Amino acid sequence: MMGSSEVAMHALSGAVPAHFSPSLFANAPHLAIPYKTRGKYRRKSRALAASCSTSRMRNGCLRDYGFRNINNRLLSLKCKCQRAESTSGDANKTWFTEPTSKADQILGELNGQKVVDFENGSVIMPNDVSVNQSSDKTRGNSVEDVAWRLLQESVVYYCGTPVGTIAAKDPSDSGSSVLNYDQVFIRDFIPSGMAFLLMGEYEIVRNFILHTLQLQSWEKTMDCHSPGQGLMPASFKIRTVPLDGDDSATEEVLDPDFGEAAIGRVAPVDSGLWWIILLRAYGKCSGDLSVQERIDVQTGIKMILKLCLADGFDMFPTLLVTDGSCMIDRRMGIHGHPLEIQALFYSALVCAREMLAPEDGSADLIRALNNRLIALSFHIREYYWVDKRKLNEIYRYKTEEYSYDAVNKFNIYPDQISPWLVEWMPEKGGYFIGNLQPAHMDFRFFSLGNLWSIVSSLATTHQSLAILDLIEAKWSDLVADMPFKICYPALEGQEWQIITGSDPKNTPWSYHNGGSWPTLLWQLTVACIKMNRPEIAARAIEVAEKRIAADRWPEYYDTKRARFIGKQARLYQTWSIAGFLVAKLLLKNPDAARNIWNDEDAEIVNALNIIVDSNPRKRGRKVLKKTYII
Repeated sequence: MMGSSEVAMHALSGAVPAHFSPSLFANAPHLAIPYKTRGKYRRKSRALAASCSTSRMRNGCLRDYGFRNINNRLLSLKCKCQRAESTSGDANKTWFTEPTSKADQILGELNGQKVVDFENGSVIMPNDVSVNQSSDKTRGNSVEDVAWRLLQESVVYYCGTPVGTIAAKDPSDSGSSVLNYDQVFIRDFIPSGMAFLLMGEYEIVRNFILHTLQLQSWEKTMDCHSPGQGLMPASFKIRTVPLDGDDSATEEVLDPDFGEAAIGRVAPVDSGLWWIILLRAYGKCSGDLSVQERIDVQTGIKMILKLCLADGFDMFPTLLVTDGSCMIDRRMGIHGHPLEIQALFYSALVCAREMLAPEDGSADLIRALNNRLIALSFHIREYYWVDKRKLNEIYRYKTEEYSYDAVNKFNIYPDQISPWLVEWMPEKGGYFIGNLQPAHMDFRFFSLGNLWSIVSSLATTHQSLAILDLIEAKWSDLVADMPFKICYPALEGQEWQIITGSDPKNTPWSYHNGGSWPTLLWQLTVACIKMNRPEIAARAIEVAEKRIAADRWPEYYDTKRARFIGKQARLYQTWSIAGFLVAKLLLKNPDAARNIWNDEDAEIVNALNIIVDSNPRKRGRKVLKKTYII
């Protein structure tokens, strides 16, 4: 049997064992236990839930969730209900006494104008969570002001507390056309979270981190199969349902989607990686390290790491995933070891190592983490990198080499080098290819993977500068009329038919097949600031600023030069809004970008030097004093 504290930790992460007995928590009435059979995250406090109706705050009920220690052993989730301060006015408005002067001050400095505080230093929020008209008059009408107001309007509330932002708030959407754009996506919230952190609004990010943690590792099943423990959901939606046993009252529940309802039914591999990255950024920006030090959060980090570091059949240190398991969530030929996943994986490992509390029980996990970091960085830097010199080397590869000292380790056939690449590769610059598998190199340029390789220090300093050199050299292809191409070039003709299955949404130069995504601006900006090249980001932001607000903040743009709004693009897409806002805020305060990027680790550099000095191409079966699996 599990000890009481261990059961509590598992219960808080949703991993309640089959032999769990509710009687263990008879003295903990406020402990929230997920209903796994229903796939809901419920708060089982009948009296309080009854007062939290569809209007959320009709009775002026504010809920404050916090973990408390019970008998020095058990953790519980306590729900406190208190009356809001008198509104002395419209009872249908919710008054949040959290002052917004810091956000106002930041926006004022950004716009170079004097800022007038909101009434009594508070924000008045109507039921539809839209900003009061008086705030429009109070603040200026620059693009940054508009972006901030729209971001605030996208916030969703769970029992009165902000927990995330919806994917899009397109006024033209109605009924079934909304699809899942009214949900809170983990990956979509990352730029929103960064924007709130930079504006000094920490509560919503903290709530998001803790509430999504409660959704982790439920026993989700699709066609008789359950994913591994530690998986984070792709998204969640807040639903209002009748309270059990009382049809006259309702309660709000968080309903997560782990991919079982997604198009293609693909599990979101990147969700847990982004969650770890945001957790670190929260601690860095807010100075509040108590969140990452909590037992339940430490357990959540470990569960994600164990899922990612689990042994399998793969011979490579890269993560093996299916098509559609990241931002590119439709069939685009990225199955295998896509660069985007590897860059996020590396970044999450570095962030987790920084946050994990040292204890005896974590020694093996930290050892495996360190070994994987070294192997992964060597693998990506050595085998994914291409520039003109490397391309010429591949062009002269010999094939069918069977030996330990083979140069062409993956048996890449030189004819795989496409004619477009021979002409496209600049004299100065280079990039990481999109994917690498036996006898296959995907030479497409994938923006997010390359930019995050810079941010996470997966790329060396030389490689990072070379990627930015390539972006400058190929500006007309990657930026043109709207930053930033998600990948280049697009799949066309028979190649598009075979690889995408003739996907009508991923037609050439549209959506994920060569479309342009404004949300990538913030990753570009962090990368440029880190490498002391902010002028590149400033130039891209200037291009976006000319039309993005007038175009009503589209999700993506179509055509080779991004001249048209995407044919199926949602308007007022939240991460387009947040990505632009974060980019502007970082240019104004470049030092804040240090809270997002990872510095190169000296231990990893030293280990890589040992590997290089040992000449890995001719190592054969020789065993080093300190071995690293590569």
